[in-house]
Amino acid sequence: MGGGAVANSGANAAYGHLIDPNRKWYNNRRIIALNGWILLLLITSSTNGYDGSMMNGLQSIDQWRLYFNEPRGSMLGLLNAIQNIGCLAAYPFSPYVADGLGRRSSIFLGASIMCIATAIQTASQSVGMFIGARFLIGFGLTFAASAAPLLVTEIAYPSHRAALTSTYNSLWYSGAIVAAWTTFGTFKIDNTWSWRVPSVLQGLPSVIQVALIWFCPESPRWLVSKGRHEQALKTLAYYHADGNAEDPLVKYEYEEIKAAIDLDREVAAKIGWKTLFATAGNRRRMRIIIAIAFFSQWSGNGLVSYYLNRVFNTIGITDGTIQLLINGILQIWNLIWALAASFLCERIGRRVLFISSCIGMLVFFTLQTACSAVYANTGSKGAAHSVIAFIFLFYGSYDIAFTPLIVSYTVEILPYQIRAKGFTVFNFAISLSLIFNQYVNPVALDTIGWKYYIVYCVWLAFELVFVYFFVIETKNRTLEETAALFDGDEAAEELAGAAAGAVDEKDGHSSGSLHDDKIEVSKA
Repeated sequence: MGGGAVANSGANAAYGHLIDPNRKWYNNRRIIALNGWILLLLITSSTNGYDGSMMNGLQSIDQWRLYFNEPRGSMLGLLNAIQNIGCLAAYPFSPYVADGLGRRSSIFLGASIMCIATAIQTASQSVGMFIGARFLIGFGLTFAASAAPLLVTEIAYPSHRAALTSTYNSLWYSGAIVAAWTTFGTFKIDNTWSWRVPSVLQGLPSVIQVALIWFCPESPRWLVSKGRHEQALKTLAYYHADGNAEDPLVKYEYEEIKAAIDLDREVAAKIGWKTLFATAGNRRRMRIIIAIAFFSQWSGNGLVSYYLNRVFNTIGITDGTIQLLINGILQIWNLIWALAASFLCERIGRRVLFISSCIGMLVFFTLQTACSAVYANTGSKGAAHSVIAFIFLFYGSYDIAFTPLIVSYTVEILPYQIRAKGFTVFNFAISLSLIFNQYVNPVALDTIGWKYYIVYCVWLAFELVFVYFFVIETKNRTLEETAALFDGDEAAEELAGAAAGAVDEKDGHSSGSLHDDKIEVSKA
């Protein structure tokens, strides 16, 4: 592989000259409205982040531990892992709902199930009821989380797509922050509401989505795939060009979407799920997608994300208030780094961020391991405090790639016809890795303590090698062009040529960036 896989397109994507330079995210009311609807979709990730941080915090709340009989080992692992087991149960169905009924329908279904599940979780009277509710939360979350990032990337304004799609997974930490500080605030409540309040708040994003999702625009790509071409064109024109269906950017996007779907439809219809591995390009996609899914959970982050109190116990920090306080500060730190990287991914590039992330994680996790060993052997408070510092530095490194990019990179390298199915495989791999983490980590920490960190040091070295050789740069390309990178330059050129040719034909072979002669599709 030599120096690694690189495929640069330069700063000027095929659509770059078609974007009106006067149409900014802050001065165009329809783009502002579009980004508002995208925010409604982004909170799906917040729901997921809330769950992980809430379960982390509950382990430091005496009322929760006593109510559920001091869960440890495999029972504690089950309480955490059951949400992802619920996710696994929904994966066989979620892509068919997203592709068949639409992205919005899938989000509505998932949010509705989560509303019911969080009510059951809040009212739990036994550990079995709590486990059952968490299974349903995972089951519903799959439908919403399988469709929301697809809809974000398919309706976003082209020059905003990378940042907004990367922000999706970054907002995992917004939910984590709310959960961390909620559990910190309810920690002193001397009854079961100390854990029931965080449980009921988990359903708030889903309630908002149930109420508003039908006002959000549907994916133009999904509409074209269902033969609803006029509605797709109106959606693109309304939000991307103030209703001007003759805008060169809108025509380019519309024709490229049609060309991409036409190119993919015949193969997908004949092969279905096998399409994911049927061609060399798709096998390259799945190799990267499955790898980064496992890397995102097996980089050592799972120890702190779900068992922070156990990690702190190994360095002598056992006070629940201190544990919850550090957890709350850590989530804010994570959100800052993840959002910063989200808005730099198109400028710096995905490949540079992935490689830098792996180098930083390897260095800081190794130092964390060394300091944990020193504390175990000497009881040094300085070593314990250093562990906390290296946890923060490790997460800063993790957050510049494996928080913002894993979702956006996955959906942008998949062509439309296999996007939902490929994203399902990605989520399936994440759930498998999480279930392993949530069962194995508490047992390993109880058994061998800090020595368990050495396993992750070795694994992080492997991640760095893999990312260096296999991750391809995708910045400054449209969705269709990015997906075609894996099928060779000819495929990318064919899509761009088909779109540009169609636009030129309709324009009478005119060229350049034209934003005049507007034909209003809607004046809302």
